[in-house]
Amino acid sequence: MTDTTPASSPDRLPRRVRHELRFRRLEVRTVERVTPHLIRVTLGGDDLAGFHSPGFDDHAKIFFPDAATGVLALPTAGPEGPVWPPGGRPTMRDYTPRRHDAAAGTLEIDFALHDAGPATAWAEKARPGDALGVGGPRGSFIVPTAFDWHLLIGDDTALPAISRRLAELPAGARAVVLAEVDGEADQISLSSAANVELHWVHRGGAAPGAAASPLLETLRALKLPDGDFHAWVGCESSAAKALRAHLVGERGAHPKWIRASGYWRRGAIATHDTHDD
Repeated sequence: MTDTTPASSPDRLPRRVRHELRFRRLEVRTVERVTPHLIRVTLGGDDLAGFHSPGFDDHAKIFFPDAATGVLALPTAGPEGPVWPPGGRPTMRDYTPRRHDAAAGTLEIDFALHDAGPATAWAEKARPGDALGVGGPRGSFIVPTAFDWHLLIGDDTALPAISRRLAELPAGARAVVLAEVDGEADQISLSSAANVELHWVHRGGAAPGAAASPLLETLRALKLPDGDFHAWVGCESSAAKALRAHLVGERGAHPKWIRASGYWRRGAIATHDTHDD
């Protein structure tokens, strides 16, 4: 990397944006099995009015109906945060909104089918008319595009964020993408006006989040472009940490120009880790 621009340069500083805390009761409009391991659910409803998600890797809290009763219990927004219903907290997980169409009044959420947890169980049975709760995003992290090129690395769970980032990069921008899925049948279309070098990484039936990260193995063998770049990583937590360490320690990446997140952690439930200095 040729570091000719200070990390504190205004056109390269990320910007944090806070949003009003709201909880929305939405309705399933359509359900699409995009790949063998990916289900896309389109939501709608009057409560979607005012929804805002400007950051490509935003996280909204998804609330699932009770598996036994089918009742969807949502918190309300209090002055100090969520006020939970008397019955306790419902099952919830973090997801990146894949696409919000304000004019059409729709919100797309992609469910990567990794395990037999509550999110996968709900997505596999979801039908039009079903209820689902959405909270937030509470805030957004806006990453500038003023870099010589962009590196995006992630597994199935990161595909919505990668898709959104590629869609917002302008014509003339350059991006290198490493995307891990099980096999060729799990590859999806990733549209962009930018010049994109896309590398699909296949697990080939191995369990997601295995000790040896195929993303790291692929990155080690890859010749990266010259110039200043921003790196974004989203995958299993230990893999994300190792990828960041490789980029900083062996590829000369600027620590201030990396955002590495553990979207999930092997052997744990409902985790989200941030790896930085």
